[in-house]
Amino acid sequence: MKKLIVLTAFALCSCSIFSQELGVRVGDVLGNNIAVDAMLRSGKFNRLHVDVSFGDDNGNENSANGGVGVELLWDFLYRPLKGEAFYWYIGAGPSLLFADNFWLGISGEAGLEYRFKSAPIALGADWRPTFWIIDETDFKGGGFGFNARFIFGHKKK
Repeated sequence: MKKLIVLTAFALCSCSIFSQELGVRVGDVLGNNIAVDAMLRSGKFNRLHVDVSFGDDNGNENSANGGVGVELLWDFLYRPLKGEAFYWYIGAGPSLLFADNFWLGISGEAGLEYRFKSAPIALGADWRPTFWIIDETDFKGGGFGFNARFIFGHKKK
């Protein structure tokens, strides 16, 4: 249990120190219902999307109350729609869940977000299906969620 607490604290501190955006995601997050959500730019049209999730298991048999999930998704397509406020993105990456059992999988991500021009806030909705490889091989097509993030260094347009 101590290792889990240390891992969670390290992940949360890392997300807050290095992120360009930081916020929360609610919905189905690896079977949990809330996550600390961070973005790190890795290029003009791609970024890293990091989540550390916890909370209730939402009735998911892959999770246990008190489980902690970690996702590192690379949004390799991150493009604006017409104008500069709406963006769409597609990505994939590893997912880990530390609960009664250890779970390892690959998650996809497809979403849409709105960035306010006059405020440092981004709101979004996305879908994250997960293909679990370890502890059992399984596919979960849920993973719908909403996020709100604060944008550091935002410039009013």
